[in-house]
Amino acid sequence: MLLKVLRAKIHRATITEASVDYIGSITLDRDLMDAAGIGEHEHVLVADLGNGQRFETYVMEGPRGSGTVCVNGAAANLVAVGDLVIIMAFGYVEEAEAPKAEPRIILVDEANRVVRRL
Repeated sequence: MLLKVLRAKIHRATITEASVDYIGSITLDRDLMDAAGIGEHEHVLVADLGNGQRFETYVMEGPRGSGTVCVNGAAANLVAVGDLVIIMAFGYVEEAEAPKAEPRIILVDEANRVVRRL
């Protein structure tokens, strides 16, 4: 049996932009994507620490080193610039492998620069 487990997490990223007039997605700094191991077009769950909103979307690549965390489309109504969010990606593993599955978790500062890897 396959189990869905946390694969990657960007913890306490700061929303830099919210753009309703876009088709949809979350745009992330390429450096954040690489550090967390999250790919372009990958499905993610986003949780807003301030208002409790959670939504699913897909990732689009933003400029490397920009600190960009921009929520696009309808989900932009669920966040505000300056909100702290957790961005999570999941994967499937065999049940026997689940206890050994180690997610790649990164902590970022207020400018969305990686400060620590767990």
